[in-house]
Formats: sequence, structure tokens, C-alpha cells
Amino acid sequence: MTAPLDDPHRDALLAALSWQIEAGVDECLGETAQNRFEEIARRPAAAAPEKKPPMPGRKPASRPASPVPAADDAIEAVTAAAALAKGAQTLDDLRRAIEDFDGCSLKKGARSTVFADGHSTARVMFIGEAPGRDEDRAGKPFVGRSGQLLDRMLATIGLDRQSDDPATAAYITNVLPWRPVDNRDPSTDEAVMLWSFLARHIELAAPEMIVALGKTPSAVLTERPIAITRERGRWLTPGRGGGRPVLLTFHPAYLLRSPHEKAKSWRDLMSLRAVLDGEAPKLEG
Repeated sequence: MTAPLDDPHRDALLAALSWQIEAGVDECLGETAQNRFEEIARRPAAAAPEKKPPMPGRKPASRPASPVPAADDAIEAVTAAAALAKGAQTLDDLRRAIEDFDGCSLKKGARSTVFADGHSTARVMFIGEAPGRDEDRAGKPFVGRSGQLLDRMLATIGLDRQSDDPATAAYITNVLPWRPVDNRDPSTDEAVMLWSFLARHIELAAPEMIVALGKTPSAVLTERPIAITRERGRWLTPGRGGGRPVLLTFHPAYLLRSPHEKAKSWRDLMSLRAVLDGEAPKLEG
């Protein structure tokens, strides 16, 4: 709601909003936590809309199919993904299982299935959100501008996705293996549908620790909304990480838009380096 120019409370409202922004408020949350990952299973099938007869002399306009599946189709897709993921015994098996999965509409608009990059024996696994245009073309995660920044960030703490040495290697993947249209954020339905693949990916790669790059992978792993500007730098042990320490930090794409936040990411990298060097992470949950 916008305050009228002559509203006597306008200055107070603007001052309160300014204070919230400076305090790190970046999204609106309710007082009661909600598990969005359970909503898809409870969602009733949508009733078919009533069709109106076309006006005389006018040809009915065709509409593109909705990318959001009906509840029954979505549950079937989640079940199919879980079965394929469970049957994968190696990372190569898992890659093929994802490539064979047709339950997600994102695949139809993507050029490539973006699985992972780096060495799978790395001690740390980095999880981003979804491929962008450059990643979709190359078939690898983090190859665009944000990927170049990520490589420079990793180099500052002695990690390299090209390394074959587990001590210096980095292994990188995303929550989604296919590029969303217009590079939008992954939806809850998509994250739920494809979670089994990511969970199996973590199990098979078996990293010692995980770095969640941005709010989407952080939310997926912790199963709750994340205000990344407030929660970055935290080490958690969510059940979805398999009991592994998970560090929450900014996505490199956010740092390209907000370079003044790089100092905070630097502190997160130093925390990661310390844990890699043997220091126990300061776990918060």
C-alpha cells in the first residue's frame, strides 16, 4: 500500500521501512512457519473451468498448456522421480535417470540436462539454484558470469573444480537440472518434484560438507523459508543434508548485483577454509 502524499504518517512509515531494509529484511514472512514441500501432496485437483460458448462469428482463441501439472500428475511425477533416483547406484546411473525423466515441464524447454561439474570425490559439494542460459548451452553448472566469480572465490581458499585431488577439488550441482524460463527462481513444485534426484546425488557423491549457494538451495535443504541476508554464514545440520554440515551463503549472481556484500561472502569462505583445515564448524541446528 502506498501512503498518500498528504498522509500525516507518511514520514513515519518511510522511516520504519528504511529501518527494516537496513536491518536486512528482504522478504515478508508470516508468524507461523509453513512446510511448502507438503502442500503438493495435499493439493486437490483443480476443477475444470466452465467453458463459455464462443461469440458468433469469432474463432475460439487457443491457449498454451499450463506448465503447472495437476495434483494427480504432480504426485505421479514425484513418485516416478523417487523410483528412478532410488535405482541409481552410481553418479552415471543418476545422470541417465534424470535424462530419462519426463515428468518436469522444464525439460521440454531446455537444451541440456545440467548435472554437475568438478570432481565427485571433493570434500565439499556446492549446490546452486538452477542453470542459466550459458549453463543450458554448455551443459555444465556455473559457467556464466556467476560461475566465473565462483571460480575466483574458490581459488582464494585453494579450491578448483578442475582439480582431481579431493583435498583441493570442488564439486558443483544445482537444485534443478534444467533451466527455468527467463531464468526465474525454481518453484516449490519443481523443487519438490526433483528433490529425490538431489538427495540421491548427495548420497552418491558423499561429500564431507555442503555449501548452499543462495536462498533456494538453503530453503530446500532446511525445508523452511530462508532470508539469506540474515542467515548466511550459518552452519546447520539439516536432515536433508544427511547429517552433513551445511554452510549457507550468497549466490554469486547476487554478489554481481550487490558487490558491497562480497565482504560477507569472504567471511563465509574463511569459515569454510577453517573447517576444511580441521576446525569444527559452529553448528546452530
